Amino acid sequence: MIKTKQIGDNAEDKARLYLQNQGLTFVAANIHSRYGELDLVMKDKAYWVAVEVKFRRSTLYGNAMEFVTSAKLAKIRLTFEQYLIRQGLNPASTPMRIDVIAVNSTHLDWLQNVEC
Repeated sequence: MIKTKQIGDNAEDKARLYLQNQGLTFVAANIHSRYGELDLVMKDKAYWVAVEVKFRRSTLYGNAMEFVTSAKLAKIRLTFEQYLIRQGLNPASTPMRIDVIAVNSTHLDWLQNVEC
């Protein structure tokens, strides 16, 4: 049986490859702060992009996208701002957005510029 972390890592790898095929550049993965974690950090031209990856083996209990709550997005935003500051960037003047990749079994959806 595959462990939960391995399943999550596989979903993040799939999301990263998908986004790279869409023209984004990989920057970092699994960034932690006291507020939470960023699954992926990518660049899309001038934009810094925090990517939340959600995986569901089945939609029996809901679509993966449904598990990204406003509270989770607020934590991602705080973590993302802290990350940018550590990179020497000002979050107030840096083009940034939060995207969500929802992987349901083998189907992948990419929702761009998700707001809290």
